[in-house]
Amino acid sequence: MNTVKGIIFDYGGTIDTNGIHWAEVIWEQYIAAGVTIEKQLFRDAYVYAERALAKSPIIEPTDTFHRLLTKKIAIHAEFLKGKITPAQQDIIVEGCYRKVLDTLETTCSIVKKLSKRYPMVLVTNFYGNMNVVLKEFDLKEYFPIIIESSVVGIRKPDPALFALGVEALGLKAGDVVVIGDSYRKDIYPSHTLGCKTVWLKGACWEEETPSPDALPHSIIGSIEELLNIMGGI
Repeated sequence: MNTVKGIIFDYGGTIDTNGIHWAEVIWEQYIAAGVTIEKQLFRDAYVYAERALAKSPIIEPTDTFHRLLTKKIAIHAEFLKGKITPAQQDIIVEGCYRKVLDTLETTCSIVKKLSKRYPMVLVTNFYGNMNVVLKEFDLKEYFPIIIESSVVGIRKPDPALFALGVEALGLKAGDVVVIGDSYRKDIYPSHTLGCKTVWLKGACWEEETPSPDALPHSIIGSIEELLNIMGGI
């Protein structure tokens, strides 16, 4: 990574959960809330909610992350038709929110250290309220530029989203490292642009096998490992 001059970070599943897919985060809170359904039914509810949020402007640009979670879990409950009580919805929302706060105690400090050495851009599939969420979690100062799918009209895994990030940094693709938790959505598309890549590989939605011609430059299990990879900042 000696030639790296700038960083593109993913957000969801990377900075906020340190590599754990959001489905796994929510499922853990289902269990904590005492929701008794099969995991496959939960996965169906998860996909239903994500598609609903992508199709309709349910999330407002002014929504905090807590409000986003409340809306998202309400859509789960709608799909599951009475299998989650209002009290259980509250437990799930609060548990997920607490998980993010706990995770950010670690990941935010790493992001802060990296920001002192490298210009950084956030490239994310999100709902139009990323600015509010970053301010909510005291992360906005590290990402003056945000490339957000619902704002620019391009979604991962389209490499064009990452190309906008490279352009925003004003660097050559080969001088930029992309850090994300999904091989398919983050690593492969940015590799096609010529970027360096770091795959934060944690508990995922489904197993991802890297293509032999598009291997990540590094694979890590925690954001803390970035400090060694980037030169022991």
